[in-house]
Amino acid sequence: MTDLLTLLTSNGSGKPATQGGTDILSILTMLIPLALMIVIFYFLIIRPEKKRSKKMKEMLDNLEVADEVVTTGGIIGRVLRVTDDTVLIETGSDRTKIRVLKSSIAENRTVHDEAESK
Repeated sequence: MTDLLTLLTSNGSGKPATQGGTDILSILTMLIPLALMIVIFYFLIIRPEKKRSKKMKEMLDNLEVADEVVTTGGIIGRVLRVTDDTVLIETGSDRTKIRVLKSSIAENRTVHDEAESK
């Protein structure tokens, strides 16, 4: 039984493993690639998505009456009224009015003066 325990705790050469620097080294060799993967994921996925989300929230907060918007469903119209969570848009020449959620606005096609100066 003790031979089996000695074999399980050996480092492959038949000798018992030392508890000193080899344990710390093996932990570091496992943690460094994991940390590198987390950093790469942050810069490739998380950070750009936060920028897109911030830009979209800013666009939705700056919606004004008479802006031309496109919904996620592809409906193009002019904003008639903006409330906290909905937007009333007018589409087409027959003046059809549609109330949509603010979160369903995909794009604001109107160029504002502040955007031109930047």
